[in-house]
Amino acid sequence: MIKPGFPINELERVSSVQKYKLLDTLPESDFDNITSLVATICDVPISLITLLDADRNFFKSHHGLDLQESPRDISFCGHAILNEDDIFIVEDSRQDIRFKDNPLVNGYKAIFYAGVPLRDQDGLALGTLCVYDHKPRQLTSLQKKALITISKQVMNLFELRLNNRLLDETKQELIDRNNELNKFASHVSHDLKSPLANIISLTNFLKEEEGNTFTEESVEFINYIEESAESLKDYIDGILMHYKTNELLRADKELVSIDQLFDSVQRMHMLDDNQFKTNSNTQNAFINKAAITQILINLVDNALKYNKKSNPEVLLNYIENKQHYLFSVTDNGNGIPDNQQEEVFKLFNNNNQIDTSGKKGTGIGLFTVQSLVKKLGGSIALQSEVGTGSTFKFTIAK
Repeated sequence: MIKPGFPINELERVSSVQKYKLLDTLPESDFDNITSLVATICDVPISLITLLDADRNFFKSHHGLDLQESPRDISFCGHAILNEDDIFIVEDSRQDIRFKDNPLVNGYKAIFYAGVPLRDQDGLALGTLCVYDHKPRQLTSLQKKALITISKQVMNLFELRLNNRLLDETKQELIDRNNELNKFASHVSHDLKSPLANIISLTNFLKEEEGNTFTEESVEFINYIEESAESLKDYIDGILMHYKTNELLRADKELVSIDQLFDSVQRMHMLDDNQFKTNSNTQNAFINKAAITQILINLVDNALKYNKKSNPEVLLNYIENKQHYLFSVTDNGNGIPDNQQEEVFKLFNNNNQIDTSGKKGTGIGLFTVQSLVKKLGGSIALQSEVGTGSTFKFTIAK
């Protein structure tokens, strides 16, 4: 018997075998179906899909044989991967010096062997798709062609499994990173809110303290500190709201009265019936109440903040069709110029809009709203006219 040698690229080859993480894995029907099919096509009792590790030949699938693996130094496959041809055939191992006194020949009557190396994209032979018989024989040209063709499908399955595993690992890594980022953003944001509140309180105290006398310039500085602190607080609130969206999306759907939903939004903003109008036809919807409420609160808040008219009004409308629930929030506010309407949903874009208290927006709210709507299977659009008002329409998939 002659032991099989090692390819010149053995280290790279073994590394590639291990990369696929198929060694010592349980049987899988996709591979077992292939070995069963190959045994039928070639009319042989044994068919294997093998992977050659550093010192063993692992059988990923074994049809007609109970063994899980064998030593590499007695394997036929160890010789097959050294072969440059598409297929390696031993018609009668008893007449071949390489296999004389081989335990597989003497103990398992491995007389006939045909194996096709399974090569990765770099040409490295990971193992073989092979067949055995207990008697000398030959394969027809069609059987050889089928064996070679099917070996390529085995390699495709290897690649598909690898890509799926890498995709799952990448997905989990992204989930872990996102969770860490959420925790970081929430922790830092909460830690910043306390000193910001102190700054705002102190500036108010300095301005209202009767004994303090400040120059006009000093008062401007204090006002600037207060405005900056308020702006930073708005950014932090926006960041917190954005990172809470995933929590909102985890809430279960429930049957919700649209009238009651709109009423709750009205109460949250403390609006009277002259300011807040609705049209829902007393319908119910099976929705994620927490997420929809957050969307409506944000849109109504914007409708009020960017409305310089003496009688601000907001109209909430609801209808549905076979595929979607359709909501709209209409105001009689400032309106948005045509050339700025496509930009309103971009992160940190505020179009230099000034609210009723003289502050610029953070550009986080509408970005978060759009993100929520998309994750709920819908879309959002804006219709607006300067001086007349705006309508935000969004859909939610049923």
